[in-house]
Amino acid sequence: MIVELNGRYELSEAIPRNLCTDCGLSRTRQPQRCGKACQFIHPNYSKLEIQVHGRERDSAHGDELFFGPYIKMHQAWAKVPTDGAQWSGLTTKLAEKLLDSDKVEAILTVTSDPLDIWRPVPTLITSVEQLKRARGMRMGYAPLLALLEPAYAQGIRRIAVIGIPCQVYALRSIETELEFERILVIGTPCSDNTTTENFHRFLARLTDHPEDVTYLEFRTDYKVELRFKDGRQSEIPFLKLPLSDLPNDFFPLTCRTCVDYTNVLSDITIGYMAGDGEQWVIVRNSRGDEIFDLLRSEAHVKSLTSRGRRFGAVKGFIGNVERAAGGLPVRKMPDWLRPLMAWLQPIIGPRGLEFARARIEMKAAESVLHLRMQSPKRSKYMLPDFIWKLVAPYGIQPDSKTEVLQDDFDRAAEKHDSRA
Repeated sequence: MIVELNGRYELSEAIPRNLCTDCGLSRTRQPQRCGKACQFIHPNYSKLEIQVHGRERDSAHGDELFFGPYIKMHQAWAKVPTDGAQWSGLTTKLAEKLLDSDKVEAILTVTSDPLDIWRPVPTLITSVEQLKRARGMRMGYAPLLALLEPAYAQGIRRIAVIGIPCQVYALRSIETELEFERILVIGTPCSDNTTTENFHRFLARLTDHPEDVTYLEFRTDYKVELRFKDGRQSEIPFLKLPLSDLPNDFFPLTCRTCVDYTNVLSDITIGYMAGDGEQWVIVRNSRGDEIFDLLRSEAHVKSLTSRGRRFGAVKGFIGNVERAAGGLPVRKMPDWLRPLMAWLQPIIGPRGLEFARARIEMKAAESVLHLRMQSPKRSKYMLPDFIWKLVAPYGIQPDSKTEVLQDDFDRAAEKHDSRA
């Protein structure tokens, strides 16, 4: 049951499930839909890509193997950046335009908990003024889709959803059952998630005053940027982060086995990985193009760039993951070498599109290796065919006995269903 109190919603408890990021479906009147809608049970990206975009990704075309179906990609920055936004505020501006143009009646997104700016709270927004509360980043799980039912009950028929990949996959899986006249999806890439409590512990490792941090971002120049209440800013090179000191369960198995980093089932994806210091926009279909047209006059738009080589970085990452997945300690770089490598990394490391490709290959390899070690029976269900294509250059191949290509598995299942 979902109860509205002063514009906020009291949600029922989530049904405990293995490998769950609490997208919100288990809190609805039909929690059994999780069985067919969950990305972490038996995802079918080929089917949903056709449903959403009219075709599945073409692995031989451009960068679709890495980023999923798209019709164009841009590097962009708002001409007048939005105060309090994570980057320049393109996502917020899009939401504003959608409401102002009456293309949608509400935006389903997250805002901050009144007692914790980092804790995401699902929120149904119906006015531009309310969107101020949605600016910036949060860390933690947010049962976003639980508000679809109350939105419809309020008479809302045209809605935009701003979500991360696991939320969007579940939404697309049940979309044909919903009775909304229009659902537009603005997706954000997900660069790993954790609980809000774990995130606070991470902040405490970065600064002596974690309670004063108002902003955190992993940038494409291989630095983490922190901003504080008093206006101070701090930059920490990736190589100086205490990542190897984090507990093994800091990132849940769901995030370590996610096969959709770039939100391929959204109409438009707005992130940063290929932006090389600006925002990265992936227009995936005609709806996404229609949405992006609302922004063209307010954004500097230019072509993406690419430089550096990713192979060495990805290969090194795979070696560390193999050790971590096997329960062995991750090799730490000697302290004397860190300053030199932190200086070199932005110069010789992959940037722009090559940076994004590297992250996608890293995540693909991470998914395979962690599933093999921690949940091997799920490998043949949770790893789409494109994952094996991504990891093949690094010598990772499916086990012919236990890890059949999922496309083959899906075709066999469909054949069986047709006979039944």
